[in-house]
Amino acid sequence: MSRFLSLHGRTGRCAAALLISTTLLLGGCKPGADEAQAKAKPGAEQKAADAVPVEVATAVHRAIAASYAGTAALEARAESQVVAKTSGIALAVLVEEGQHVNAGQALVRLDPDRARLSVAQGEAQMRKLENSYHRAQKLVQQQLVSAADVDQLRYDLENARAQYRMAALELSYTTVVAPISGIVASRDIKPGNFVQINSPIIRIVDNSRLEATLNVPEREIAKLKPGQAVTLSVDALPGRQFTGTVDRVSPVVDTGTGTFRVVTSYSGEADLQPGMFGRININYDQRADALVVPRSALLEDGNEQAAYVVRDGKAMRTPLKLGYDDAGWVEVREGLKAGDEVVIAGKAALREGSAVQVIGKENKDVAAAAKTPAAEANKQ
Repeated sequence: MSRFLSLHGRTGRCAAALLISTTLLLGGCKPGADEAQAKAKPGAEQKAADAVPVEVATAVHRAIAASYAGTAALEARAESQVVAKTSGIALAVLVEEGQHVNAGQALVRLDPDRARLSVAQGEAQMRKLENSYHRAQKLVQQQLVSAADVDQLRYDLENARAQYRMAALELSYTTVVAPISGIVASRDIKPGNFVQINSPIIRIVDNSRLEATLNVPEREIAKLKPGQAVTLSVDALPGRQFTGTVDRVSPVVDTGTGTFRVVTSYSGEADLQPGMFGRININYDQRADALVVPRSALLEDGNEQAAYVVRDGKAMRTPLKLGYDDAGWVEVREGLKAGDEVVIAGKAALREGSAVQVIGKENKDVAAAAKTPAAEANKQ
């Protein structure tokens, strides 16, 4: 009996040992499968790591304008540098800087005494010759004076009258008047100053109409016409825009620079002043429904216009035929369709067929899904 129990105990221990060994063998097979999965997983991660992160924009339809942009300084359409036409002491200066004056208005009064004496002298000489001429006309009829003497007196009288008018004109020059209407921009004279003839003393600017002149490349000569709308922004007045028109277009191209002159005009609004630096935009055409992409999507690697389009997770270099360029947007006439995604950031690291990872696209998809009717119903 004891022998039987001893044999049974050894048999039980052997069975237990066999069961443990089998369990260990079966357990040992499982780590092998995990290793295969572990080896496969780094390969997928490596493929994802090779994808180039990029930002994209979608080709959409929107209005776009064809325009020419340039810069120029504003100028007054009319300006006068007032000069003294005679010499003398300035007895009175009648205007100040910033004052509006009308054409013909007195600006400065010079000492008139010398000019008045010249007028008086000229008048006396003229009267004397008039009397002599009248007497000679009577005497020539009595044949007491020759016809030649009468003709000489007549010529002397005309000369005296001209000298008298010249003296009167010099007297009028002692009052300096405004040649045009406008604003007194500067005044270089004070009462008591001696003024030399032809010396500039006052500058008048007519700012009721302002102009800006652009030197435009000759390729634009067929596009710009008088009457086209112009928008103007000036550095001195940020955030504001002013409207104007193309006033004149020169039909001649400068052979030295390859440009032609375009003069734009603006009404003299209170805040616009001559000398301000302006940024000018001339719109010469408009498309209401153009397919456009951001200008940043264009590749700058040759003469051919192209962009990288994302298709099936890869960047495909696509040639484009472009149209108008306006405010950061470029019209695409051939090569894309609405909804195509073009790369706008990360282009430098791309090659044809490069795998790409669109940055921010997952967040956009999640945000879009959150607004779907199903998502709104789940919230409720």
